[in-house]
Amino acid sequence: MSLLMRDEIYRRFKQILPEVKRNVLLQKHTTFKVGGPARYFLVAHKQETIVKALQLAKKIGMPFFILGGGSNILASDKGFSGLVIKIYHQEKSFPVKKIGQDFLVEVKAGVAMKDLVSFLAGRSLSGLEWAGGLPGTFGGAIRGNAGAFGGETKDSIFEVLALDSNLKLRKFSNKQCQFSYRNSIFKEKNWIVLSATLKVKKGDKKTIWQIAKNNINYRKTRHPLDLPNAGSIFKNCDLKYFSEPLRKQLAGVVKKDPFEVVPTAYLISEAGLKGTTIGKAQVSDKHPNFIVNLGAAQAEHILQIIDLNKKEIKKRYGVDLEQEVQFLKD
Repeated sequence: MSLLMRDEIYRRFKQILPEVKRNVLLQKHTTFKVGGPARYFLVAHKQETIVKALQLAKKIGMPFFILGGGSNILASDKGFSGLVIKIYHQEKSFPVKKIGQDFLVEVKAGVAMKDLVSFLAGRSLSGLEWAGGLPGTFGGAIRGNAGAFGGETKDSIFEVLALDSNLKLRKFSNKQCQFSYRNSIFKEKNWIVLSATLKVKKGDKKTIWQIAKNNINYRKTRHPLDLPNAGSIFKNCDLKYFSEPLRKQLAGVVKKDPFEVVPTAYLISEAGLKGTTIGKAQVSDKHPNFIVNLGAAQAEHILQIIDLNKKEIKKRYGVDLEQEVQFLKD
């Protein structure tokens, strides 16, 4: 694309969306602190802004990428030559409606999970306390059916409002979301979550806060939060994919997540990959299913470590590691 054409596209964007910017470094908007420039970048606070931006991108045939809190993302060193839309909502308080014994809570996609967990705990509403310390936004948690400590996002979802590939506004019931392990219809089809309604129950405020705080403290002690990272690189491994002899050998480390899995961190550690360093990227000593940025790490080196981990685990255990982290590139 010529410079003249880029300028013309930028002019068209600015006419409709004055907030759009050019050549914004993605490393400033991802928790990995890695990534080159997005040619066009927009922080969207309103649903209509998101829709306008997508309509224009689709009209001119421009690729786009939806960004939330920036976790679970590895952005290319070369950046992205399309439009990145960062959905960001600052709300810390949300509408609540009582229906029988349940409470429905309406939440926008760009809300930080930490703010949502705090709000629910403060209102004595139980259902998301397992997510204490979970990074990223509510929309990202829905898209990837985020889970931890035996809980999953799907357990509390009543309804989701999203845009399909034709930019048609659609409502999805919990069942229609097709949630599965770290997956959903939105992730499978690359549809865009705009907001959702949670269904939660009244609980004991002290107990809810305690569970959330315990999970936050667990993450602080077990995860390398002192260094930039994207969260867990790989999903845990379903026990059924291991050979019978290996299942017996690994019986002592199996956990429910929500079905029987072998922690990927254990496999990586046992394969001797803990601490592996390429450039300024390193397999965390603290939690081997994390890759940390030691300072000015490059996406290229992180990808090399990911590939090395996949090959070594396949060779040693005969299973394929499945990435949780999404690669943002052209």
